[in-house]
Amino acid sequence: MEFTVDLLRKAIKCCSDLMEENKQYLIDLDSALGDGDLGLTMTAGFAEALNFVTSSSESDLGKLTAQMGMAVSKKVPSTMGTLVASGFMGAGKSAKGHQVLNGDEFVAYMEAFVAGVMNRGKASVGDRTIVDSLHPASVALKQAVQNGDDLKQALEKAAKAAAAGVEATKQMQPKFGRAVYYGDQVLGKEDQGAVVGKLIFEGFAKAFA
Repeated sequence: MEFTVDLLRKAIKCCSDLMEENKQYLIDLDSALGDGDLGLTMTAGFAEALNFVTSSSESDLGKLTAQMGMAVSKKVPSTMGTLVASGFMGAGKSAKGHQVLNGDEFVAYMEAFVAGVMNRGKASVGDRTIVDSLHPASVALKQAVQNGDDLKQALEKAAKAAAAGVEATKQMQPKFGRAVYYGDQVLGKEDQGAVVGKLIFEGFAKAFA
């Protein structure tokens, strides 16, 4: 199975729906450890992404993804909005000139998404951020494709790895954002950014369902 512009549109629709479904949950998580606007920015950001990809006639998958990232950046110039937008711009750059991505190319596309987030945020695995769900998901995706799984199966495994990554953040000390000031009070609670990363991979997995 290949990744196409139509599947990108479907994936962003699934992501947008998941952000809307989890809006209050993200607000509650972020209110406890941040400034409480995460659910609002992510629903607005992915609604803008969906509006952009569904209204655009761009057939180059890379260009469409990068342009979508820029649209998100303008709509929600918050910390998480900027990180997600940077991810999509990185993914778009990796796929420029392609209308369709095979398995290995899709792995590179999602790796570039994760790299875009990491490069922008300067966070590493273990810092209790969105990276802690995105990175293990990306690794699982690559391993599954290399083992011969199709993209549907590979993304299902990636989404499970992202969920495990979220769970792992419950034992991590934050190094970024307001959560730093809470110290040990964050232990036992999942990182709100990591939840966003999990929802993104779940959305892409749902697109292949």
